[in-house]
Amino acid sequence: MQQSLSFFEPEPSFKNKLGPKLSDLARQALFVGGSSWKYEGWIGEIYSVERYRVNGRFSQKRFEQECLAEYAETFPIVCGDFAFYQFPTRGFWEKLFRQVPPHFQFAFKAPEEITLPSFPKLPRYGPRAGSANGGFLNAELFRTQFLDLLRPYRDRVSVVIFEFGAALQKRFEDVTEFSEALSVFLAALPRDFRFAVEVRLPMVLEAAYFEVLKEYGVAHVFNAWTGMPTLTEQMDKQAAFTADFTVARALLRAGRSYEEAVGMFAPYREVRDKNDEVREALRNLLVRAKRRAEPTFIFVNNRLEGFAPGTIAAVIEDV
Repeated sequence: MQQSLSFFEPEPSFKNKLGPKLSDLARQALFVGGSSWKYEGWIGEIYSVERYRVNGRFSQKRFEQECLAEYAETFPIVCGDFAFYQFPTRGFWEKLFRQVPPHFQFAFKAPEEITLPSFPKLPRYGPRAGSANGGFLNAELFRTQFLDLLRPYRDRVSVVIFEFGAALQKRFEDVTEFSEALSVFLAALPRDFRFAVEVRLPMVLEAAYFEVLKEYGVAHVFNAWTGMPTLTEQMDKQAAFTADFTVARALLRAGRSYEEAVGMFAPYREVRDKNDEVREALRNLLVRAKRRAEPTFIFVNNRLEGFAPGTIAAVIEDV
């Protein structure tokens, strides 16, 4: 769908505010960015409307195909959540990396084919809905269908994230059983990528889980998510710092569902629900990493406060 916009739009205001500071932090191996980039609500703040005109009108198609290049003019990194839903092809990776400069970094979520114990009973899973997932924690499948295709770009991939949701409860009796299975999986992975694990089930945050991550140098993802302890509570667990790098994802306010956040905040043009706890926690992670000279990768989602660039600007202001 196309919409008519003025030819006299001002320069995106957050570029000058965010770009230089984020670049300075990136030079210190402190990378802060969004969970995605295709947000029309960011036009006028991060994106310039002029780039996406076709015959004098804004083209959503051009925007979605090309806005990553402009995103990379402000941010040093992005988290590719899209990879959770597919095994991207070799051609897809080639096209994606061609859009950004060589210094730009990506994080990617591993495909759910690897992290789902069984497929939810949802239409998009077709005949597999409700059935056990034979690819769950299959290191060979993950290596051949994902990592091998990414390997030509590994110096531009900061971290690969394995997301495990509440479905773990149905597959494993306790944290120890899950940790043992996770250990077997991690032991079989190559060592030329950084890996991190994001769990969305509070009961997993116990010693057995953290010990496995530490054994393999895999980071626990400090995540702000609806059913999880706060970032500060997770950070209070010294054992949660399991690697020589840090990963955090600020996604949702505790107690708020994804659907509620979309309804409140879309199309993500402004901060509408300031979250002081998350902001302070992310700032503390950056300060800790800066003091220890450890790489850190922080990703902020629009659905946390309504406008990820605004949240990021507030977090990095005094770092």
